[in-house]
Amino acid sequence: MTGAAPAGEVRPRPAPPSVTVWHNPRCSKSRAVLALLEERGVPAAVRDYLRDPPSRAELAALLARAGVRPRDALRPDAPAFPDDDAALDALAADPALLERPFVRGPRGAALCRPPGRVLDLL
Repeated sequence: MTGAAPAGEVRPRPAPPSVTVWHNPRCSKSRAVLALLEERGVPAAVRDYLRDPPSRAELAALLARAGVRPRDALRPDAPAFPDDDAALDALAADPALLERPFVRGPRGAALCRPPGRVLDLL
């Protein structure tokens, strides 16, 4: 069998990816981030946040780790919200309002615009 360990040998399991890309496949910046990671051989977990919407708590944690206020995480064409709580509620209700791509890595989290910002997280 190809890839099987010889009898008595235990191969360690590969570590899970330390990078998570909150990805929208239609977004060129998001695709560029994934391409940069692939070029460098960095495995990444991909979360299609439109198909697997984050909870309000997940959004709050990501934005806090990135040091980004909820109103600053909105796409430029999103409606204005009176405060960060309202913006966070809106992002949780409609994740399409989230600017992208957000990436979480070993050295923090960031909105990776331009895509090269992802390299700072490795």
